[in-house]
Amino acid sequence: MSTTVYLVRHGSVIGAETRRFIGHLDVPLSPLGERQVLAVAERLRAVRLSAVYSSDLARTRRSAQILAAPHGLGTVEMPALREFSMGRWEGLTAEQIRELDAAAFSAWMADIAGYQFPEGENLEQLAARAWPALEAIVAAHPDGAVAVVAHGGTNRVLLCRALGVAPHRILALGQDYAALSVLRWSGARWTLTLLNHREVTAEASEPNA
Repeated sequence: MSTTVYLVRHGSVIGAETRRFIGHLDVPLSPLGERQVLAVAERLRAVRLSAVYSSDLARTRRSAQILAAPHGLGTVEMPALREFSMGRWEGLTAEQIRELDAAAFSAWMADIAGYQFPEGENLEQLAARAWPALEAIVAAHPDGAVAVVAHGGTNRVLLCRALGVAPHRILALGQDYAALSVLRWSGARWTLTLLNHREVTAEASEPNA
């Protein structure tokens, strides 16, 4: 028996062109984001999905609804699949953060895997909530296919954990808006069969939205 996980990042969001750190801010999909996810839904139309899961933020909930519609499915919200909490940095651009606290921004760039966002989370804390959520999803569907819609940081953490990639290499795994990655759990090991595939190209990308 095996479980196939269609891991999707939500589509592009309103204000993506500003390249702000979004984190837990609840921003909606943009018209481009809707089109992107509709294209993914069309690609997955022929897949026999058992369920569609998402984080509880608006951009992932809407993306999940679009993916679920062709299959006549509802969606299941899991707050544990939320993006990094970026604390005081949420809503700011990289330039604004550098102006406010250049040393903190440099510390983040030097240790992305270990850095604790001010009043937010670090990578280990994100993994501690997101990975058990994926394990629970797989356990609930031991011989089926599911879609999981989450965020750039969350998806990267899940991919790193599944593939045994060192956390400091997290940004080596692309996660563009509405990107599709496919993981398969055999009961003994994870296999990656597709990474960061896009049906519609985004005009702007935020690495941690």
